[in-house]
Amino acid sequence: MRLLPMKEPDRSWRSIKGQWKKDAESVGEDFSTFSTGSYAAYDGLTKEGDHPSLYCLSDGERIHAACQVSRLMMSKFPDPILRARFILVSPVYELGIADAGQYAQTMVALFSGIVWLSRDTMSANHIRFFLRSPGDSQFFAALQASTPGSLFSKFTIDGALIECSLKEDEMAESA
Repeated sequence: MRLLPMKEPDRSWRSIKGQWKKDAESVGEDFSTFSTGSYAAYDGLTKEGDHPSLYCLSDGERIHAACQVSRLMMSKFPDPILRARFILVSPVYELGIADAGQYAQTMVALFSGIVWLSRDTMSANHIRFFLRSPGDSQFFAALQASTPGSLFSKFTIDGALIECSLKEDEMAESA
């Protein structure tokens, strides 16, 4: 799966909502009530068309998740950071069509996409990744262990927030 900007017609918010509406309705869920609230941030950001900070996780056929990604300065860090938040997943994960293992794989793939962005098009040494819930932290707990092959010099999870810093030598190698 790849994390891609939501700017192509087949990856527009409108197209994604259409796909997710079919997914929800396939198990008898009323999409108009299902999507109330959680989709409001995206609806607002895309009211005038595409929004450059929105990304989606795609396997080439389906969109599995979406999030807002921004590169910004924070007083706590000396360099720009990459922040990912407002994570939405396809109704297949929320309505039991996909199992918990598939959900975990999607969350890890989304995080991996953010790491890739931080090393490529949105260069940043630090990442703040806001999980959907503190329960999702279990999928990333092993990354807190310091190992020689780790990409991270620091990796912490506090509630539903992952904060990590890439090793400087890893950043230099990717440049």
